[in-house]
Formats: sequence, structure tokens, C-alpha cells
Amino acid sequence: MTKADIARIVYERHGGISNREAARLVEIIFESIKRHLGDGDKVQITGFGTFLVRQKRERRGRNPQTGEEMLIKPRSSVVFRPSKLFTPALSD
Repeated sequence: MTKADIARIVYERHGGISNREAARLVEIIFESIKRHLGDGDKVQITGFGTFLVRQKRERRGRNPQTGEEMLIKPRSSVVFRPSKLFTPALSD
């Protein structure tokens, strides 16, 4: 599923807005989520799940092509934890 698919669903289910307005609405929502995650906040969507930013520490790794050992730099990673209401939908 892409952002365009989500915008199309919003357009189809809400008859009062244009396709362009639906796409803009989806873009605003995603930009807001990215901004809050970038600030280190968690984003909790009730009935869906929570997005968190986790810090990964520096670690040793191996280049799969050469086999050479290397250090992998610390970085931030986004983690999604589904809500208890969302989890049963995955097994259907």
C-alpha cells in the first residue's frame, strides 16, 4: 500500500473533498508524524499502534562482499509496536 492508495481510499470514503485534497491531507498527516518522531517524541495512534525512535549503539559488523570487519556507526531507528486491537487483525 502506498500513500497514493491511502489518499484514494480517503477520497472514496469522504465524498466532500477532491482527490488532490485527500492526497494533501495524507501528506500533512505523514509530515506531522515524521516531525514528531524527528523530535524524539512517540506517536501513538489508538487502536493502531505506537511509533517510537530507538537509538542503536555502535557495533561490530562484517562487509558481506569482502568479509572485512568494520564498525557500524550509532544511529536512530523507528520501531512500530501494534496495539492490542491491531494484533488480532494480523492473524486473520
